[in-house]
Amino acid sequence: MKVLLAGYNIDREVIEDLKKHSPPRLDITPETLSASYARISRDPRPVDELRRTAREEVEKARRSNQNIIFKMGHHSVAEHAVFNFDIIGISRLAIEEIEKFRLCSYTEKSQRYITLKDDFVLPEEIVKAGKQDIFVETITAQNFLYRELYEKLRPYFFEMNPELAGNPKKHSILEGWAKEDARYVVSLATEGQLGMTINARNLEFLIRRFASKKLAELQELDARIYELAKEVAPSIILFTESSDYDAKTYGEFGEEAAKLMGAFFRKEKVPASETVRLVDCTRGGDDKLLASILHTTSSLSYEQCLAKIKALKPRQKRQLVKAALRRMEFYDFPLREFEYVNFTYDIVLSASCFAQLKRHRMATLTCQDYNPGLGVTMPPSIKEIGAKREFMDMIERTNDVYFRLKNHVGRVADYILTNSHRRRALLKVSARELYHISRLREDATAQWDIRELSAKMSALAKKAMPLACLLLGGKDKYPNIYKKAFGRSPKMLPPDLKQ
Repeated sequence: MKVLLAGYNIDREVIEDLKKHSPPRLDITPETLSASYARISRDPRPVDELRRTAREEVEKARRSNQNIIFKMGHHSVAEHAVFNFDIIGISRLAIEEIEKFRLCSYTEKSQRYITLKDDFVLPEEIVKAGKQDIFVETITAQNFLYRELYEKLRPYFFEMNPELAGNPKKHSILEGWAKEDARYVVSLATEGQLGMTINARNLEFLIRRFASKKLAELQELDARIYELAKEVAPSIILFTESSDYDAKTYGEFGEEAAKLMGAFFRKEKVPASETVRLVDCTRGGDDKLLASILHTTSSLSYEQCLAKIKALKPRQKRQLVKAALRRMEFYDFPLREFEYVNFTYDIVLSASCFAQLKRHRMATLTCQDYNPGLGVTMPPSIKEIGAKREFMDMIERTNDVYFRLKNHVGRVADYILTNSHRRRALLKVSARELYHISRLREDATAQWDIRELSAKMSALAKKAMPLACLLLGGKDKYPNIYKKAFGRSPKMLPPDLKQ
């Protein structure tokens, strides 16, 4: 066996510094990796030799990329070229669009941990419509209230949590709670930043998709990313033009549906009991889960496995599930077979909660536009510090400006909405991904909004598939959940539960 480290990401400034102190060379590009790896399937030479050849013949490597990726249709070759982008000074609304691309990695500025300033994006469309003054005035008022709320929430959380307040090392936790609740009043125009790691195949997809977006901010981002990538790797990013499929399909579908079914009326404020609904799931999910695991561990067909599982008594089925979960620690994922059973939820959630839910990229998540008619999510602490009226007054002011802007700039008006405003989403997750969401988001350290959402999702799932969801729950609760199922504690405890 021979294992070589073929390459790794390094800072662009280091690359530029190295280029300055070396003779001119063309091989400082990820294209040589994609071209050499593409040849593996048809060239018997060792991979390291293929890489050396690609570095020595860069133009030939580029022609090879174009031929293999675009003529032969082997787009996966482009996945060997990886890019890192710093994206700075972009709105929270635009970040939502960026993070729709699931096969990428993102780390973004958190409004939970960083005290926000007055930085926000002023959309080009707002300026052209002559609505700059009312937009800026409203955002300024929202940010002023954010600072006021933070100053009231900080002592409140210290007073309510004397044990944490008595430990200076825990003060950042209490300050974080104050920040995360105060942020519910700031807008989706608030500036953020993120680091993005993306391979060339997905980068091309992002560029093409953004070319069809109507927001000027996304079009500007699209142009800048494309220019940077094209400079380094021109042979693997070619299909970048806007397409009618991306630009028009949803709109035309909505128009056709309206013709057939009439206008769509948006439901007003949704009761708490209806914010999370399980609208579909795999029928007979527990049996199908067990049948799929039996299929892996036997020589039977799936139909035979399912028939044998259905013939078992409930006690016997539970015994099999326990055999599949007995050795699972709090950090383990369930077996891959848990992906064969699914749950679909209709969810009404705040922008703040959505920002966290969208991070679970192994799920299928689609959503409607933000809709002030669905009401807002107000942190309980706001009411407890006596600031409910100020908060709701700002929401009413924001809603009024939103509808005035919407008449002139359409969806661009969403920039003025706050983290508390809601939208309706449709979420489909496998049982395996639900375990990941539950373990992370139901934990005591999770933010309260998504913790409540996850708890409701888990409760509904447990009713539908009690066996598949036997160990579902937050990381902090896992020892008790495990003990209830097996009569003993797991071998490993989460780090924050160890004494």
